[in-house]
Amino acid sequence: MLDLEELWRYRELLGVLVRRDLKVRYKQTVIGVAWVILRPLASMAIFTLVFGMLVRVPSDGYPYALFVFSALLPWTYFSGAVLLSGNSLVSSSGLVGKVSFPRLIIPVAAVAGGLVDLCISVAVLLAILPVFGVGWTMNLLAVPILALGIIMAALGVGTLFSALTVAYRDFGHLAGFALQIWMYLTPVVYPESLIPERWRFLLLANPMAALVEGFRAAFLGKPFDFGAIAVSLALSAAVFAAGVAYFGKVERRFADII
Repeated sequence: MLDLEELWRYRELLGVLVRRDLKVRYKQTVIGVAWVILRPLASMAIFTLVFGMLVRVPSDGYPYALFVFSALLPWTYFSGAVLLSGNSLVSSSGLVGKVSFPRLIIPVAAVAGGLVDLCISVAVLLAILPVFGVGWTMNLLAVPILALGIIMAALGVGTLFSALTVAYRDFGHLAGFALQIWMYLTPVVYPESLIPERWRFLLLANPMAALVEGFRAAFLGKPFDFGAIAVSLALSAAVFAAGVAYFGKVERRFADII
């Protein structure tokens, strides 16, 4: 279902599409790539004001701004990658209908392009940790593994939505709505400890829950929940396999209906 050899043969096209997406995203903007830093910082400021100061959501003893920022980074990447990849085939309809190549490259390029933003945001987070009195720990070594799980989940959901959007354009709007609900079902603006212990097992059905908490633990130096992270990684792999499988099943019809 996933022909890695074929994708490797078209790696140059993948690079071209990633560069195109990055240029289009920041073309004719006033502050350019500074949006990569300003967007998560602005979200952090809003959530800190609303949830940290007004609602007074607990933050496990850490400054709420840092607490929410460390979770916003993986979630912002995931939601952005899903939205971009979900609409990628429709926005590249001219390319899909005229050129023969593995169509999976298009949503993959959308997901890969977001990694540039994620890396820049992570660098910003690493720089501000000492400002809040939080040092770097060995937990940071787990970030690549956690990021891999998030990438698999984003690819799975994104490729599924991209295939569905070709046939049913409603899914392009549904993706944004679903992601808004999904964020509040994920401990991004609140800690996992806020959920009653008897209901926490429900978080295991959400592959992003443990991965977001793992990201937060990696940067804040908190203990990892290895069991929950293992379940989330397995679920992310399953979502990735399901998304790619469905995409491969309907791929041959894209050129006819797009």
